[in-house]
Amino acid sequence: MATTPERVRLTTLSHGAGCACKISAADLREALRDLPAPADPSLLVGAATADDAAVYRLRPDLALVQSADFFTPIVDDPYDFGRIAAANAMSDIYAMGAEPMLALNLVAFSLAEHGHEILGEILRGGQELADLAGVAIGGGHSIDDPEPKYGMSVTGTVHPGAVITNAGGRPGDQLFLTKPIGGGLVTTAAKRGLADEALIDRAIAVMTELNADASRAAVAADANAMTDVTGFGLLGHLHELCAASGVTAQVEAAAVPAIEGVDTLAADERCVAGGSKRNAADAERFTYWSPEVSPGRRVLLTDAMTSGGLLVAVPAERSSEAPGVRIGELVEGPPGEIRVA
Repeated sequence: MATTPERVRLTTLSHGAGCACKISAADLREALRDLPAPADPSLLVGAATADDAAVYRLRPDLALVQSADFFTPIVDDPYDFGRIAAANAMSDIYAMGAEPMLALNLVAFSLAEHGHEILGEILRGGQELADLAGVAIGGGHSIDDPEPKYGMSVTGTVHPGAVITNAGGRPGDQLFLTKPIGGGLVTTAAKRGLADEALIDRAIAVMTELNADASRAAVAADANAMTDVTGFGLLGHLHELCAASGVTAQVEAAAVPAIEGVDTLAADERCVAGGSKRNAADAERFTYWSPEVSPGRRVLLTDAMTSGGLLVAVPAERSSEAPGVRIGELVEGPPGEIRVA
């Protein structure tokens, strides 16, 4: 007899949760190191700068933006899992300053073990967020897998001259973050029975919020660079932006917004995901911490987020138009270096 959605805890079916399941940035760099660079001049953005999506020029006034993202359950409710995974997948397109148009579902699931109803709820959640974004779901692909996974391949469009990459940051740009961090701490705590329902609900609200409006505001403010904050944590994704842009970042730790109530979790080792621990270890290569930054803040800044906000670099003179909260600035210095005070 199939298990009903009310009886199964999806997070107990996987070894990790959400984007914390990503291969670490350090290991990924090693795996990709010897791959040949693509030679097609129409590929405007590929893997070289670790950007959010690929960009391919179809004609002088039109480029295709494409990405794929899927992960294991990050919450127990299948409908919320579907919504979060869809918002997360579409975020990669918004992070390039583009508009998503078409999506394909990516499903790994065991119908024999968990039944049709749970999968139907996951897909319903994904469909709801796609509808909200104005994105058509044209089908997808599924495999039988005892560890559930869900996500989307998403295609969008943009003018080739309007693409916002993670490589355009300039010294003097102001850094803005459009969502609070700490979602990885909350979902790991929830998986281990250490988070209350109100805190979980706040994290779900953050993760299911589309980055559509923030992306359009960043475009309108002439943002020089943009990326989204997901599995490598705030510092990991900021490092990629700085390395690609050839600049250093200065971050004001106290200015970084966090989900209400998450600070107490940062002090509990049981709430720190394995992916977040890998992020923290990797960050030691490029981060210089002021002694005033508390251990809890350090944990938050390397927290493995899922469906996080946009990290936007905006010219100083356009700061008043930027979306989100100012958290620092880009300065001249060693490419990829981050100083946190």
